[in-house]
Amino acid sequence: MTGDPRTQILFPIFAMFFLTGLVLLRLRSMRFAAIRNKEISAEFYRDYPEGQEPEALRVVSRHYINLFEMPLLFYVGVILTYVTNQVNYWMIGLAWGYVVLRYLHSLVHLTSNNVPVRFSLYFASTFVLLVLWVSLLIRLL
Repeated sequence: MTGDPRTQILFPIFAMFFLTGLVLLRLRSMRFAAIRNKEISAEFYRDYPEGQEPEALRVVSRHYINLFEMPLLFYVGVILTYVTNQVNYWMIGLAWGYVVLRYLHSLVHLTSNNVPVRFSLYFASTFVLLVLWVSLLIRLL
């Protein structure tokens, strides 16, 4: 890679964006298929009235929403690391570690949905995120 080596910290953000996009595409195709197969009415999506989507759709919908919860703290932490010139290999490794764990979490959640494994991956990614934030704080002090 050419240019400022600090920009290496930004690539995990693109990887998380790509994951979010993949989940969105899966959700879109599943919703269209459910409507086409008359498992749910298109009107349901007008205002999400009482009742629920089929279970498989609920899982993917919930997962998509989840990608806008804890990852928000990841995005902010990485951007703060970049703008405060605190980029080093440790921080880059933490950022990629978080992304890898979130990809694994997505894989489990959207396939087997094995709750103990899914929870372990979620906890591990949250722990890595905590270490990233604490490391940033220590570097800034």
